[in-house]
Amino acid sequence: MPPWRVSKEAIDDLRTIFTGVCLDSGAGLTAFDGEHDHVHRLINDPPKASVSVLVNSLKQYPSVSKKRWGNALWSPSYFAASCGGAPIAIIGQYIEQ
Repeated sequence: MPPWRVSKEAIDDLRTIFTGVCLDSGAGLTAFDGEHDHVHRLINDPPKASVSVLVNSLKQYPSVSKKRWGNALWSPSYFAASCGGAPIAIIGQYIEQ
């Protein structure tokens, strides 16, 4: 098994952690799921917050550190996109499937 493979249990733990971090940041975790090498998050983030600050908060949370591989949560990179115009329910369904 590759060293970056993450279990379903770890992904479930991350869901709980990310929900708390989002709430602390004034954001909301609308949908979350992942696979062994990546996660998808749909976050309702108020415009006052920087996306990079929120993502770094999620990756640097102390409990997340235990689930990291090397110095990053799977990878030091991330992808963020706005989903303005797309129905939130459809995006949430994609993430959860």
